[in-house]
Amino acid sequence: MDRRHFLAGTAVLVLLPFEPAAATPAAMAEAIRKLVGDADVREERVKLDMPPLIENGNTVPLTVSVESPMTVGDYVKAIHVFNEKNPQPNVFSATLSPRNGKAMIGTRIKLGDSQKIVAIAETSDGRFWSASADVIVTLAACLEEAT
Repeated sequence: MDRRHFLAGTAVLVLLPFEPAAATPAAMAEAIRKLVGDADVREERVKLDMPPLIENGNTVPLTVSVESPMTVGDYVKAIHVFNEKNPQPNVFSATLSPRNGKAMIGTRIKLGDSQKIVAIAETSDGRFWSASADVIVTLAACLEEAT
C-alpha cells in the first residue's frame, strides 16, 4: 500500500458518520434475552456486591457470588454481568466448573454513568438466576481531563 492509497482510505473513514456505541436499557434487555432465550430468570441465589454510590467510575469494585454446591452434578457454569449505559451492554462473562469450589467472581469495571447492573448465573442444569444493583456514579469513567 502506498501513501496515496493510505491517505485516501483514511479520508473516507474520517468522512463517514461516526456514532459511538452506547448501551441502553433496551440493548441490555436484548443481550440478556440472547443469553437466556425463553428461560425464566429467577431473582434468587445470586448476590451482586458493589457500592451504591461511586465517586469515580474508572475503577468500580464488583463481586458476584452464587449459592451453589459446586459439585459435578450441580454447579454454576457461568456468571454474566450486564449494564445499561456503557458502550456495550455485556460487561463480562466468566466460565466456571465444579473445580472452582466456590461460585464467586471479583473484579473492577468502568462505568460511564449512573445505571443498573445485572448479574446472571447460568447453572449446569440450564437454569438462570440473577441479581441487580442500581449505582450512582458522580464522576463518569473516561471523562476526567488528563493532567
